Amino acid sequence: MKRAKHRGHKQDKNGDEPAILETQNLDRQATFMGGRFDPDAVSLASVTAVTTNVSNKRSKPDIKMEPSSGRPVDYQVSVSVIEARQLVGLNMDPMVCVEIGEEKKYTSMKESTNCPYYNEYFVFDFHVPPDVMFDKILKLSVIHSKNLLRSGTLVGTFKMDVGTIYSQPDHQFYHKWALLSDPDDITAGCKGYVKCDVAVVAKGDTIKTPHKAGESDEDDIEGNLLIPEGVPAERQWARYFLKVYRAEGLPRMNTSIMANVKKAFIGENKDLVDPYVQVQFAGQKGKTSVQKSCYEPIWNEQIVFTEMFPPLCKRMKIQIRDSDKVNDVAIGTHFLDLKKISNDGDKGFLPTLGPAWVNMYGSTRTYTLMDEYQELNEGLGEGVSFRARLLISVSVEILDPSSPDTSSSTEVQLEGIPNISENATGKIEEFFLFGSFLEATMIDRKIGDKPINFEVTIGYYGDELDGANQPKLRGKKKSEGEEETELIRDSSEDEMDDDGDLASVAATPPMKPAVTDRNYFHLPYFERKPCIYIKSWWQDQRRRLYNANIIDNIAHKLEEGLNDVQEIIKTEKAYPERRLRGVLEELSQRCSQFLVLANTDQNLSGKTKLDRERLKLCMAEVESVGQQAKAMRSQVKRSTVREKVKLTQQFLQKLRFLADEPQHSVPDVFIWMISNSKRIAYARVPSKDILYSGMDEERGKDCGKVKTSFLRIPGKRGFGPAGWTVQAKIEIYLWLGLNRQRKDYLCGLPNGFEENRLSKGPGLPLSPPISLTYMMKQIFQLRVHMYQARGLFAADSTGLSDPFARVFFSTQSQVTEVLPETLCPTWDQLLLLENVELFGEARELRDDPPIIVIELYDQDTVGKADFMGRTFAKPVVKMAEEHYGPPRFPPPLEYYQIYRGNGMAGEMLAAFELLQIGPNGKADLPPIDGPADMDRGPLLPVPMGIRPVLSKYRIEVLFWGLRDLKRVNLAQVDRPRVDVECAGKGVQSVLIPNYKKNPNFSTLVKCFEVDLPENELLHPPLNIRVVDCRAFGRYTLVGSNAVTSLRKFIYRPSDKQANNWSNAEEIVVVNMEPEPNFRKVDTVVKLDSSSDAVVKVEDHDKDAKGRKKKRKKGDEMEDDGLDESMLDWWSKYFASIETLTEALKGQEGVLSDSEDKEDVDLADGGDIKPDDSPVKGGRRSKGKKDKKKATVDPAEKKKAKLDELKVYPKELESDFDNFEDWLHSFNLFRGKGGDDDDQNGSDEDRIVGKFKGSLCMYKVSDELPRDFDSNMGMFQNIPHNDPIIVLVRVYIIRATDLHPADINGKADPYVVIKLGKNEVKDKENYISKQLNPLFGKSFDIEATFPMDSTLTVSIYDWDLVGTDDLIGETKLDLENRFYSKHRATCGITASYATHGYNIWRDPMKPTQILAKLCKDGKLDGPHYGPGGRVKVENRVFMASTEIEDENGLKKQTNEHLALTVLRHWEEIPGAGCKLVPEHVETRPLLHPDKPGIEQGRIEMWVDMFPKDMTAPGPALDISPRKPKKFELRVIIWNTDEVVLEDDDIFTGEKSSDIFVRGWLKGQQEDKQDTDVHYHSITGEGNFNWRFIYPFDYLMAEEKIVISKKESMFAWDETEYKIPARLNLQVWDADHFSADDFLGAIELDLNRFPRGAKTAKQCAIEMVTNEADVPTVSIFKQKRIKGWWPFVARNEEDEFELTGKVEAELHLLTGEEAEKSPAGEGRNEPEPLEKPNRPDIALLWFLIPLKAAKHLICDQYRWLTIKIVCALLVLAILALFLYNMPGYMVKKMLGA
Repeated sequence: MKRAKHRGHKQDKNGDEPAILETQNLDRQATFMGGRFDPDAVSLASVTAVTTNVSNKRSKPDIKMEPSSGRPVDYQVSVSVIEARQLVGLNMDPMVCVEIGEEKKYTSMKESTNCPYYNEYFVFDFHVPPDVMFDKILKLSVIHSKNLLRSGTLVGTFKMDVGTIYSQPDHQFYHKWALLSDPDDITAGCKGYVKCDVAVVAKGDTIKTPHKAGESDEDDIEGNLLIPEGVPAERQWARYFLKVYRAEGLPRMNTSIMANVKKAFIGENKDLVDPYVQVQFAGQKGKTSVQKSCYEPIWNEQIVFTEMFPPLCKRMKIQIRDSDKVNDVAIGTHFLDLKKISNDGDKGFLPTLGPAWVNMYGSTRTYTLMDEYQELNEGLGEGVSFRARLLISVSVEILDPSSPDTSSSTEVQLEGIPNISENATGKIEEFFLFGSFLEATMIDRKIGDKPINFEVTIGYYGDELDGANQPKLRGKKKSEGEEETELIRDSSEDEMDDDGDLASVAATPPMKPAVTDRNYFHLPYFERKPCIYIKSWWQDQRRRLYNANIIDNIAHKLEEGLNDVQEIIKTEKAYPERRLRGVLEELSQRCSQFLVLANTDQNLSGKTKLDRERLKLCMAEVESVGQQAKAMRSQVKRSTVREKVKLTQQFLQKLRFLADEPQHSVPDVFIWMISNSKRIAYARVPSKDILYSGMDEERGKDCGKVKTSFLRIPGKRGFGPAGWTVQAKIEIYLWLGLNRQRKDYLCGLPNGFEENRLSKGPGLPLSPPISLTYMMKQIFQLRVHMYQARGLFAADSTGLSDPFARVFFSTQSQVTEVLPETLCPTWDQLLLLENVELFGEARELRDDPPIIVIELYDQDTVGKADFMGRTFAKPVVKMAEEHYGPPRFPPPLEYYQIYRGNGMAGEMLAAFELLQIGPNGKADLPPIDGPADMDRGPLLPVPMGIRPVLSKYRIEVLFWGLRDLKRVNLAQVDRPRVDVECAGKGVQSVLIPNYKKNPNFSTLVKCFEVDLPENELLHPPLNIRVVDCRAFGRYTLVGSNAVTSLRKFIYRPSDKQANNWSNAEEIVVVNMEPEPNFRKVDTVVKLDSSSDAVVKVEDHDKDAKGRKKKRKKGDEMEDDGLDESMLDWWSKYFASIETLTEALKGQEGVLSDSEDKEDVDLADGGDIKPDDSPVKGGRRSKGKKDKKKATVDPAEKKKAKLDELKVYPKELESDFDNFEDWLHSFNLFRGKGGDDDDQNGSDEDRIVGKFKGSLCMYKVSDELPRDFDSNMGMFQNIPHNDPIIVLVRVYIIRATDLHPADINGKADPYVVIKLGKNEVKDKENYISKQLNPLFGKSFDIEATFPMDSTLTVSIYDWDLVGTDDLIGETKLDLENRFYSKHRATCGITASYATHGYNIWRDPMKPTQILAKLCKDGKLDGPHYGPGGRVKVENRVFMASTEIEDENGLKKQTNEHLALTVLRHWEEIPGAGCKLVPEHVETRPLLHPDKPGIEQGRIEMWVDMFPKDMTAPGPALDISPRKPKKFELRVIIWNTDEVVLEDDDIFTGEKSSDIFVRGWLKGQQEDKQDTDVHYHSITGEGNFNWRFIYPFDYLMAEEKIVISKKESMFAWDETEYKIPARLNLQVWDADHFSADDFLGAIELDLNRFPRGAKTAKQCAIEMVTNEADVPTVSIFKQKRIKGWWPFVARNEEDEFELTGKVEAELHLLTGEEAEKSPAGEGRNEPEPLEKPNRPDIALLWFLIPLKAAKHLICDQYRWLTIKIVCALLVLAILALFLYNMPGYMVKKMLGA
């Protein structure tokens, strides 16, 4: 039966009426049509134009096409193990094992210490998908005494997953302590700490090296634990219970063939799957039992993990697997993100879940022996079909280790659990899914023209293969049991359900496709639209989805609003702050609405603890977001819009996180396109998006709406270009709800249809339609105005493309013309799509037309066109009765973002209008102007009202030169020329006659005039092409570059009024006296990168003889001046690094608190900006931080003044805009664009050279300045570009964090410098086995600009055999530096000196530089005046005018004055800019094979001196400081209270045979023992024994330097730097067994507790709480005597006092030690007297006799007598028996 439904009257019902365009409604339709109604709305130039709706019949299409998850990426994990502390155990030999996934690496072993120092660096490289990477576990374990024969004992481990590290700021933990715990004994507590740096770098990430905190900060272990923010330091052990109840809906495995084989053998047909569940968590695996042959397995088991809480592993991986001896495969995988099922807030909750069903998705349900999508089942990539659902629950209980029933091991356990009730997870309801296919177009023609149909499935319902697998329908039909299942299995589609419905119609009827154009088919549905519907039964957990939907909708609206705001900012429209206020206002309203709705809690059965907790959490979070938004709304100002947008984006992330519901209910819906019974492509629709609710806010965003879906290729084949072509585009209408809510399911369809049903017997209720027939249709004409595109993808090997565009709308398509060889085509073409038929009511179509798809292709002469990108648009619709005129018509051109896969590939400028053809036919349509110029043939241009208004511009081009051109087609480029073109006009440079000899152009400036749009945003790109002129008039394209934005080259005449303020004379007083910045003499600084060096600016020589007294203004003597002779360049460098560190810290403080920022600026007259504080702040005041310090600590005031340089933590050019102040470099590209995700990675390889030059454009009408050289145009005062010879001096200081190049995890680096043809290899000076080498070298190279303009500094790894490997290299463009007005040839020092460590390096003195700058800038000045003043333009500077020469005599000079001006050159009006200061830059080292991943860093700087000027002085000496020789003499006088270890065998008396052992560098190298004090009964020992330790020491870094061979086979000695720590141990000597270790103390020679005066005062606190004890440094005190405690750990792991030692430490320099030598032990010279020990101690062999006498005579006298008597009796008896027989015989024989 048919029933017509013209439902035009139902207006008020479901919000169906068209949106009335009123102003308050603007937010809803803000971007697309709003642009003409209100200043706050904007016509959006990108996707949002498509995706914002006006009416609510259609929902947003998805733009991104390619699945991004599952594709492998390069990762590098670097781990530095620095040291370990407080390891538990006695006298251990620890080593650290670093393990990631399967890979293990070990540090070296350190002997006999509980706090080993390693400083070793490991790198792991991976190429895996992100999911796999982030689930890998990083495990640090400390192993004790491992060697070749034994595996060693495990001290403790630490585990964390890589994902946690990657989610840290900068993807790293820096100098943090990992807490070790024992996995086998969870009651044991902390087993020690390992200090390490861990960083994870993906391709393209940049690593920031954080600044070092002071050593003292890092010794605070508790405060620097290796855990993410927000995790408590004290983590407890907990048990994680994962209960697995049952599964259902498993796919049929190997049904046909195997089944028949098995049946033949076994004779029965069983379910052919043996499922079990496997869970992986924190590096451990647990499994349930295997349920044999079962599609609906019931386990009722729980898997128990024991792990710290909170765990440092994010996800639990749960898999159902099929147990099979041959082929054990995953059926489906689910990841549980612990963040989503717990909350760490104050009102938070432990992880909990369920009992709830989780759905698993993976490959298709059809069984094949070789499943090509198997990895989808492993959880890689997006699942393309439902696999199974599993009923689980998770809970966590925190363990109390002290309770006796806690098992101490962390093994995974499996236990049984009771069954769970049927409706624990909710009441089962009947759900109804309805879908209608309104259009299927853009079907890829590769599929072939066999009939095509679509299949829709939800869970295991709807799949025809699964017919047999429908679980028994629950509820009312329980009793019929088996037969029912049989019935359904054999039923044809026509069989009825009880309700009189069919059970389901899940697939559309097959239909033969029709041709659209050369690439695509469409299905000719016309007015008959096929429908599907499915009934399914699920637990009713809609509330979960409703809450998620409300939050989703809030987030969705917020995102749209934010897109608008950003677009307004981008297109520079007015009032972005208004729009943002509107967005925030709406956000806060919607949030308060959520609070009302989410509380309407219909007490559903099956509510879990997580439901309740999440509800609380969402309410709280959403409420706080709402309140913050409200508060923020009032703070939005013009100036703060960008900041606030950032904050609002954080709200968006938070809402998105909350919307993700971890407990599933109804599975997702899959739509498959099937051709010839082969599955081709799919779309996946989350069930919550189409779920129906009576409340608008709760309804899914696509429920009852027409959605455009693009079908995708499943699995791996969809990666890359294959996945970019559309498989099919469908317009589908979906509705999912309870069967009893069914009445409204057709509401959202476009009106004007009839339903077609399967005919039924009379009296039966109506079944859903199987197709719809549309009675209403409208005819339209679509006009597509394609103007131009820019920044397209390079599809040909020349690096260009031949682009054309295809426009698809409904079932039609049109093509623009092909424009050859360009990335920025201007088509200027109008395409007409005539007689487009659209079904539905006219009014709906006006508000919400279907979308237009535009695809760009590259035309190839052979083969098919290459895909270059795609974008979407919505047309502006005009109905027949409307007037064609403002405000909606004609539509303006807009930019649309073009996507290629997930990457962006250019923008397209176009406009679209859809005009209804009324009853009078086309006569009513606005006329189309015919072609204006006949030479374009039949092509129509874009009509006048739409094309932009043009005006005349002049473009001047500065042609400087070409650089680094690579070969083209194997031939070298010899006679290149540059062509510049913009909007059809252009200019050519002169030919370079011989590129090798001189790559610069002889004529510098040329210009051309061109008509460009008035609106700067619409300016076409400018194309730069380089061609090589070969013989016989041939031209070859070398490379090209499209300058997409010309805005920065537009010349705007400077505004006269703007300069008025600067005419008044302004006095800038800059006092160059040394006063403000004294630096404490003893400054402890951490060095910037990985070396742990600590810097001391030392006053080495404490005698007054060598020190110069420096005079200060008040003529008082400064006690603590620095000894100039002791200072070198390194003092300056280390001091500067300290300043950088403080600045970075200060910056953090400032950034964390923006109000603070203003104070800082005020505090020092506003001239310390966070970025340049090291230089500027360095002279005057050191910012707020230090001011505070200075007031607090009087000791700090006595800082000695040290001149500093500026340390840039990055490349120098990044602070100076690449030195492109007037000379720009344009990279030339050639070759196809990369097909990678990240276009930039592959672009590196496409660069074939650089064009150097510049552009300037201005409107022709503008009046030009008068002093105008017409040849040079706007480019006045530019130096000539003739070749120039330059001396380049490269200083290499050091490299840090190099990537290991040898098997041992080290490298032997040396420097190679290359400039043009010159190459300097420093191979013989390689540094053995170092990843942080200190080079300290300078190299001089002569270069001729422009031929040699790129300097390459590489670091190679020296190898004894074979070639040396490149570790990494960095390239510097010297030419731009040389010509830059920032003057980067030689950095300007902070102060001027003619001698000493701070000598002026530049051949030009400051006065000469200043005079030259003033002349070049046509400035007035410099005028030096009396009283230390200098005037330039209208600025006056002051400074001192005296200078001291080597002999300390004062002279008058103007250099300080000139230098002051130079240091403030950026403040000079007109010509000022920041001049490059004396500096050190830190450059990343890169390796061509591993693009984008840093291989280490190098610190260096470059000076350049032109040869035609005065020659520069000799290079600075920056060779590394040599370590100084010292000798440490330690006299062990006595010990006391040493624990007594031995029991006397006879007397039972406790005693010890004490000796003391000590070492400084390591137990192997220089351990020394005293003699033994035998048989000490009181624990007292007397030794008078001297240890002597000579060592080499670096004062600046506080490290001892050792050189030794690593092993027998090592080629050369390796230099190590270790902290200066003296180890003393006390031992008990044993003769026959190993000596017993009693206790130890470790003294850091720079800061150790002062010894106690007497043994009584010596307490364990001196070691345990070091913080409170006064410390001393042996380097300052030279000689110290006192008592120190020995400690060891007891069974409970606590320190206990095991003895005390009286020692004297005496430090001498190498020379002093030679002058007054001393003997080791008690030897000459300067022998020590023998200790006064009790006599018995020496006669150890008498002890046994004495002991025997004591026993026999005293203790056991009677016992002894008894034993002697007994023995006599026995002897007599024995003699008697022995002799008796002889006597008897004698007697008998009578002898």
